[in-house]
Amino acid sequence: MLPVAYQLPAAIVFLIGGILATFFGYRLFRMVLAFGGFVVGALLASSIFGMSDTWPMLIAALVGGLIGAAVLFFAYFLGVALTGAVLGAVIAHLAFAAGDRAPHFLAVVFLAVFGAAAAMYLQRYFIIVGTGFGGAWTMIIGAMALVGDRAAQAAAAANDVWVVYPLNPAPGREWVTVIWVLLGAIGTGVQLGITGGEKGRVVKRKKKQ
Repeated sequence: MLPVAYQLPAAIVFLIGGILATFFGYRLFRMVLAFGGFVVGALLASSIFGMSDTWPMLIAALVGGLIGAAVLFFAYFLGVALTGAVLGAVIAHLAFAAGDRAPHFLAVVFLAVFGAAAAMYLQRYFIIVGTGFGGAWTMIIGAMALVGDRAAQAAAAANDVWVVYPLNPAPGREWVTVIWVLLGAIGTGVQLGITGGEKGRVVKRKKKQ
């Protein structure tokens, strides 16, 4: 978790990164990968130090973030596969949640592997859906932190469970999931129809004679 003084800048970064990913994820996919890699790398590296070790923790977060960003930026196909795997895992959780049951481990693994394989074949659409919904969740965390929600401020700077698992939101925040689904659907629609380019469209525009 970042020191209090750095939580507001982190929230701003989350908000801007979420907006770009939600509405321009396909066009800026390498940048989105780099952003995600930076966040994951920074969280892992900074967790080595305690809250009292401010500067060592910040330096570790910066170095770990840069390494994570570089890895995912250059490993394009790895990022595509990870996007598909995450979507497959989310589908598994949704399917079991409909029956009020916890997802079976093998089902999650199977759908994650299937999603990764399918993403390599249908790259454009998996990237658009993945960045649309992933960016929407990041945007929500950043926006809530900016308007003063304490739980979201902590979530923007820590590996909190309701950050990485939007299907299990914080107590009293079930409405967040609804907003996430709506924003994700809107972002996906915008990318498919406008910002995703002609190759990203469901129906291509007819060329003028």
